Amino acid sequence: MAFQKITESDSLYNDLDKMSLREILEDINKEDQKVAIAVNKEIPQIEKLVAAIVERMKKGGRIFYLGAGTSGRLGVLDASEIPPTYGMPNTLVIGLIAGGDTALRNPVEAAEDDLEKGWKELEAYHINQNDTVIGIAASGTTPYVIGALRNARARGILTASVSCNPDSPMANEADIAIEPIVGPEFVTGSTRMKSGTAQKMVLNMITTSTMIKLGRVKGNRMVNMQLTNQKLVDRGTRMIMEELSLDYEQAKHLLLLHGSVKEAIDSFHREWRLNQ
Repeated sequence: MAFQKITESDSLYNDLDKMSLREILEDINKEDQKVAIAVNKEIPQIEKLVAAIVERMKKGGRIFYLGAGTSGRLGVLDASEIPPTYGMPNTLVIGLIAGGDTALRNPVEAAEDDLEKGWKELEAYHINQNDTVIGIAASGTTPYVIGALRNARARGILTASVSCNPDSPMANEADIAIEPIVGPEFVTGSTRMKSGTAQKMVLNMITTSTMIKLGRVKGNRMVNMQLTNQKLVDRGTRMIMEELSLDYEQAKHLLLLHGSVKEAIDSFHREWRLNQ
């Protein structure tokens, strides 16, 4: 029996072009409310994956995302946000998209259909058994991703998949399958909608919880964020003011001197202990 794609099934709504604007927006929102529920059901699988990732990253491992189209863009987006948010090198969470950087803005014909391309791109990074490969595909049928997972798993590398169809071919190639089943899209087959939202939520959960467990958050604050603009300098300054009971200028001086909230606070405490 052929694999059935819920993501390609007919919308629950008809005559979209005849709806009022308010009806369109309300029905899209009604469908979006199903996404968080679907993701919630996958928390045990996400937990299993993150626990394994943290163990590996403590040994120098990395996360590799692979996807095509919207899924690939979401992986690249999530990876690109880790260095500024948590002060991590951009070599630890890496997003690969079928067709390369060109595909971030424009479709690249047949890029996702090459079964071996994904693995060849991973080999260029000297991938090893401390690493984790996460395939992202709403359909769960993308050859670029399936081939990469198959090759990685055969070599003892941890693999995971994020798709919105149950028991997909991609999931069958993964050690840990995450499958938020969000149902048919509002516009039939437009997986940039609910499926994309579900994938974005899952990727946020994976990297955010990983960074917390790796000590990149203190309390509820991004104490390792990069100071790339005045807003972030101000935010970091106020974190230090609150933590150390300093005035604004003292806190800002300390922040700019040490480059991060964490380093500023740690340095302050070290100096205080030396003077006791």
